[in-house]
Amino acid sequence: MAVTAGEEKVPVTGARAMLQSTPEDNMPTGSRGGSTGRSESESEAEETINAAYEYSDEYYRKLLWKIDLFLLPLMWFSYGTQQADKNSLSTQAVFGIREDTHLQGDQFNWLSTAFYLAYLVFEAPGNWIMQRVHLGRFLGSTMVLWGVIVLVTAFAKNFTHLIVLRIIQGALECIVSPAFLLIVGSWYKSREHAFRSVIWGTSNGGVSIITGVISYAIAEKSQTDPNGLAAWKGISLFLGALTIFLGILVFFILGTPREVTWLNKDEKRAAIARIVENKTGSDREKRSEFKWDQARQAFKDPQTYFLFFITIINALPGAATAAFGNLVFQSFGFTPKETLLKGTSPMYAVGIVWFLVCGWLSMKFPNTRFILMMASLLPAFTGLLALGLLPVDTYMWTKWGLYLMQATGPLPGLLIWTFVPSNVAGRTKKTVVTTVLFVAYSTGAAIGGQILRPEDAPRFLKGLTAAGILYGVEFVGLICWRYYYIYENRRRAKLIEAMGITPEESERLGKLNAELDMTDQENIHFKYQV
Repeated sequence: MAVTAGEEKVPVTGARAMLQSTPEDNMPTGSRGGSTGRSESESEAEETINAAYEYSDEYYRKLLWKIDLFLLPLMWFSYGTQQADKNSLSTQAVFGIREDTHLQGDQFNWLSTAFYLAYLVFEAPGNWIMQRVHLGRFLGSTMVLWGVIVLVTAFAKNFTHLIVLRIIQGALECIVSPAFLLIVGSWYKSREHAFRSVIWGTSNGGVSIITGVISYAIAEKSQTDPNGLAAWKGISLFLGALTIFLGILVFFILGTPREVTWLNKDEKRAAIARIVENKTGSDREKRSEFKWDQARQAFKDPQTYFLFFITIINALPGAATAAFGNLVFQSFGFTPKETLLKGTSPMYAVGIVWFLVCGWLSMKFPNTRFILMMASLLPAFTGLLALGLLPVDTYMWTKWGLYLMQATGPLPGLLIWTFVPSNVAGRTKKTVVTTVLFVAYSTGAAIGGQILRPEDAPRFLKGLTAAGILYGVEFVGLICWRYYYIYENRRRAKLIEAMGITPEESERLGKLNAELDMTDQENIHFKYQV
């Protein structure tokens, strides 16, 4: 008898009967009825689970250090450069791109919106391809291509040129974040997901500080030679070249444990074995088959809708402040160059510190992600609402401080993403949910690019107030989501106790189910991270 996470039935006697949690049609060989034979897949799954106990803690520590050394620095620079490429228009706006390309009205807004519309349209095809090819080579190739697009932006003459390039850039960049989540899920334990993701997530600020200083130097050079290359063109050439270089490194270094060349066979086996405790499935084999039952299940899962709607709500204010952040600082009375050094750079620095502190806390104190996300929203909510109450021509540094408070606001966006590798099991289901997540992100970001309107400059009162209110709505949504997970974990614990299964046996069965590509809903022994 098969028992799903939604059925309150006591199975027949025996561990094999308790193993399966899928519908009858999806049971692997050896688990249906009276047959006790094991399929090759089940034997391999058992071997992977048992392998976790063959290596010492010292071996795992050294292996984790090697994994971090190869993955995290390159992911940090690559993700940060992608964010810098995506948000470069905000910097270029204060150095003349609008004037030189003759942008009028809300055309600048549409450059941001067009990027995210393309991101949205190509998200599903990108994730589908990613499931079937070598992850690192696919990601590296797309990075080189969008690096060329960023570089070519320096030669744009008008709105048509810019919007076509932004559409292509959005279509290519849409796979980066899903790819990084897949990498995190295939290399790290659930309790490590948030901190490792936060590390490469800090590059949004870290690389932006570096590129901001370089952009400042480019602007200085441009001012000393008015007849030379425009500052905004120099920024495009620099970012494009940097992206192409990093894309080549990604092509040869990044990938899943099964794909990389910098681990030997035994190290790959240990890397795969150490994450079986996640109960979301390891990378022991390529699962390119698209399972329609898992796809349908994804759309019946309440967490998919929490991910979708809260991601949209989070992306709306984030996109607005990313696209117009420099212009907002300029509206306080800063010059274009002061905006880089006294505005965006301090904001990024505050964001980096906050990200790292929260990431460390999430690893030190498990199941605190929701608490940290809600804590991050409070300063952003307060700062933006208070900013709208101040007059236009005074309180420059007070406004600076209030706007700086929203540096904590982006953290929930990143931690929301980490629930996909931590709380979604089943390869096809994970692909579908990841697609839904980033469709939501691009939808929110596309709309968010329209929140701050040119006609509201310089105060942007309506847009900034709306962004603050959205942070408040997100806070309430996170409370509801957290209690859904708590409820589901308690319900499953009662079912397992009623079956008479010991905690140790439940843990083993949960790992085995996951290695057989069961989803989190099918696997009653799966416990959601909060």
